[in-house]
Amino acid sequence: MIQPRLSSVVERRLLVNYRVAPEVAARLLPGPLRPQLVHGHAVAGICLLRLGSVRPAWAPKAFGLRSENAAHRISVEWDGPDGVETGVYIPRRDSASLVNVLAGGRVFPGEHGRADFEVHETPDRVRVAFATRDGDTRVDVTVEPCDELKGSELFSGLAEASRFFQEGAKGYSQTSSGSRLDGMQLHTDAWHVEAGRVRSATSSFFEDPDRFPPGSAVLDCALVMRDVPVNWRPLPAVPAGRDARPAG
Repeated sequence: MIQPRLSSVVERRLLVNYRVAPEVAARLLPGPLRPQLVHGHAVAGICLLRLGSVRPAWAPKAFGLRSENAAHRISVEWDGPDGVETGVYIPRRDSASLVNVLAGGRVFPGEHGRADFEVHETPDRVRVAFATRDGDTRVDVTVEPCDELKGSELFSGLAEASRFFQEGAKGYSQTSSGSRLDGMQLHTDAWHVEAGRVRSATSSFFEDPDRFPPGSAVLDCALVMRDVPVNWRPLPAVPAGRDARPAG
């Protein structure tokens, strides 16, 4: 894998978050990962991400690409060389971009499935829906940005939620071989999120009773990020086994 560092702009990022029974989340994780708990709950969710100006870090911005993408995530921790590390495990990534599907796992970390997206966006409301080409996953989410994060049982407010996700910037993705996890880390000096109010959310992933028994995954809150420049730094791939350790 070539693994260049990538630069881009997060034009829009919705983080739609669920509180999940820890034992249920643990069953979905490969070693050495374990659920990161917040007030006794595991944290999982959907990241609905539009990237612009995606390019190798050395390339001019004018050569960048734009794409709609989605990732299902579970917040995790593991034992690193200097103590406990945190990040997310991504069981599947999907994209509307054929470039991402072809290059993911070959040129940069993270294999992507192909999906068709429907997006309606105004300053006051964002709706993102997508269906994967393999028929496995469907999502339809509508979120309104707002001033305060209300009703969450995971986080006391926006500052706590923002800090939690900012510190979980390392992502390890499942691969089709099942033998390794691909790693990528988000880096930005301009981190900023807004609170979101979820008006509606459906997800075949979280509504699958075989994966999440009734009551084990409950919609909790949403965050909105807009127009933030970011870099994506590849992390060493690690074996997906009980004794493997992601590099810190």
